[in-house]
Amino acid sequence: MILYLHGFRSSPSSMKARVTGQRMAELGRAAEFICPQLPASPRLAMELAFGLVAGVAPDELTIIGSSLGGYYATWMAEKLGCRAVLLNPAVVPMLDLDKHVGVTTAYHSDERFEFKREYIEELRALAVPQITRPERYFLLACTGDEVLDYRDMVAHYAGARQKVVQGSDHAISEYADYLGEVLEYCGITGGTR
Repeated sequence: MILYLHGFRSSPSSMKARVTGQRMAELGRAAEFICPQLPASPRLAMELAFGLVAGVAPDELTIIGSSLGGYYATWMAEKLGCRAVLLNPAVVPMLDLDKHVGVTTAYHSDERFEFKREYIEELRALAVPQITRPERYFLLACTGDEVLDYRDMVAHYAGARQKVVQGSDHAISEYADYLGEVLEYCGITGGTR
């Protein structure tokens, strides 16, 4: 089972979520891929995510998290003891998202939503100062990320499996090139074409 958690202002329509879901469908495993639209509230996002994987054994679950979703995936992996793949993850989103308090729009729909100041404290409650069992984590970080500093990611996930891509961007525009490796880490055989 793969739970995909998108980033801030993103959605299940993001390129990485769609590419992953399409590949799982091609493999006949669409039912093992879950990618919900996360609410703006981190607390509600985690309630939703935990509810979706309730009853799934930790060794049968991998959470893929992109950007803010990577922050969420880390907290969930620590709580559940499952694997996590982190795609240019936010390490300290409280600092980056403080400037986004207020009404903003989603990237893929232009739908307006409010990111409230109280959500910063909800994020702080999900902080993982240091990961345990680094072998549970696979970090995919890009040196060309224009939103987050890849060096923070590399340091935070020290000891984990890491793939540092030279260049690229926050969206990981060539994500399809790495999908086979991501799915292999998730335990999905036949993930490469």
